[in-house]
Amino acid sequence: MKFLWTPSSHFNLANLFTFVNITAGLTATYFITQNNFVLAIILAWIGGAFDIFDGKIARKYNLSNEFGVQLDSFADFLSFVLVPVFLIFQASYAKELEGGAFLAAGVVSIYYVISGLRRLIHFNLNADAGEVEKYFTGVPTPLGGILLWLVYLLNAYAIIPATVVMGAMLIIGWSLNSTIKVRHP
Repeated sequence: MKFLWTPSSHFNLANLFTFVNITAGLTATYFITQNNFVLAIILAWIGGAFDIFDGKIARKYNLSNEFGVQLDSFADFLSFVLVPVFLIFQASYAKELEGGAFLAAGVVSIYYVISGLRRLIHFNLNADAGEVEKYFTGVPTPLGGILLWLVYLLNAYAIIPATVVMGAMLIIGWSLNSTIKVRHP
C-alpha cells in the first residue's frame, strides 16, 4: 500500500479520490440519459465532495504531481462542465424548446463546454503542482458548475424559463475566462 503515499504514483490517495469524482461524473451522465435527474445530481455532488478532498489530501500529504493536476482538470471538466450542461440540455432545453430556440440552446451549450475546457487548459498551463494561488482569475469550473446547478433548480421549479437558462449559461460561460478575481477557498 506504499503507492497510496508515493507522490509519483498515479494511484496515490489523492488521485484515487479524483478517480471517484470521475466515476461519479460518468455515472451521473448515464443517469441523465435515463432522465433520472435526482440521482444524477446526487452523484454530481458526491463527485464535487471528492474534488474538494483530493486537493486537500494532495497538499496535506505532499502527493501533488503533474499527473494529478491533469487528472483533476479532466475530472473537473466532466463533473463541473459536461454533467451540468448535459443535465440542463436534457432536463430543460429538450423539454421546453423547439426549432430555432432549441438550436440556439445547442450553440450556447457548446459555447459553455468550450469555455470550460479553455479555462481548464489555461489553468493547467499556468499551474505548478502543489501550489495554490490566493485568487483565481476567472470563475473556476467547480463554481461555474454550482451556478449552473442553481440555474437548473430555478428552471426545474418553474421560476425561470429555458430561454433565461440559456442567458445565464452564456454569462457563466463568459465568466469562466473573464478577469473576475475569485478567492481560493
